[in-house]
Amino acid sequence: MTGTVDTDLHPGVDVVCLGESMVTFLPSLPGRLADVPSFARTIGGAESNVACALAAAGHTVKWVSRVGADGFGDHLVDAIAAYGVDTSGVRRDPDRPTGIYFRTATDRATDAHEVAYYRAGSAASAMAPGTLSYDDLWAGRVLHVSGITAALSDDCLALMRELTARAPGRPLLSFDVNHRPGLWRDGSGARVLLDLARGADLVFVGEDEAAEAWGLHGGDAIRAALPEPATLVVKRGSAGATVYERNAGGAGESVHGGAGESVHGGAGESVHGGAAGGVGSDGVAGGVEGGGVAGGAVRGADTVTSVPALRVDVVAPVGAGDAFAAGFLSATLRGLPAAARLRHGHLTAAATLTVPGDLGTPPSRADADRLVDLDPAAWGTLRLGPGWTAATEQEVRTP
Repeated sequence: MTGTVDTDLHPGVDVVCLGESMVTFLPSLPGRLADVPSFARTIGGAESNVACALAAAGHTVKWVSRVGADGFGDHLVDAIAAYGVDTSGVRRDPDRPTGIYFRTATDRATDAHEVAYYRAGSAASAMAPGTLSYDDLWAGRVLHVSGITAALSDDCLALMRELTARAPGRPLLSFDVNHRPGLWRDGSGARVLLDLARGADLVFVGEDEAAEAWGLHGGDAIRAALPEPATLVVKRGSAGATVYERNAGGAGESVHGGAGESVHGGAGESVHGGAAGGVGSDGVAGGVEGGGVAGGAVRGADTVTSVPALRVDVVAPVGAGDAFAAGFLSATLRGLPAAARLRHGHLTAAATLTVPGDLGTPPSRADADRLVDLDPAAWGTLRLGPGWTAATEQEVRTP
């Protein structure tokens, strides 16, 4: 059945991530790109961000992509491999360059934010059906992709349509919508991304991007438009995140085999006072005051679980959505219940929100599990700032 993870078929790798990564240039000072005197080189790419975060969390991960046969390609492969990611599935293109981009230090959600992409005709844009090996793509228990790949070229879109077609033996397909209107010059992105999401087993989407792309407001409306995935995660910015999971006995399957997991009982999650830093489609954090959030409620064919966002002292929001997906996938691979998966997503996102680049260092598994086990009141008063993942158990401020 589609979505079932068979460890006999996929024994070697936890997650395969497919997508373009680019060399990223971060500004040395705030201001317009025209005024920034110098930039620091790093790496960035939605799927490779997920791969690096999962590898840092102790999972076996493979990144599949194409890069140029150039110095920037060398740097990407070396930097991603340094996280412990298997890069043997990366193809080198002698005719096309590795993509690069420059960005300002401002929040992506503001008008002052600038990004200059140099990715047209990149090596990754030449990914197409038949150019990548299914021995690589189907090597893991999970295949993680995003909507960005579909926007890179017609060939990339054809590849994504092939991968999201349900087929026997396919790994659990995880799809982050990642709607980037600027990449879809013909305006077809919203429709295409909805079609692709319907072919996935697990979908991540921001409440804000669903409103912008599809005119859908609220998790229930998004779920009504996307009934096919066994699991739908709606990132609600400062309000937290909600997961819709098809109940046992339905068509859905869980990542660790057997019938889809349900969450039963419990009073759900609540937060008492303070401001929360949540993750939207772009990983942008914000504030919300108090209030309770229900969790583990049966709604139609789904069990619906919500967890409030953390309070985070944000340094830069870029990459936090990818980190959230990595944290959620990590907890899913471990067979944790829905509320714990959402909390691990929030914690991994907080690790990236508190650093200037696209990749943060996730907390150790022991520290993350300790924070995930906090009661709802303690979770609601937790505040995380720069350097928190390097703190000892005693230094991380918990009530």
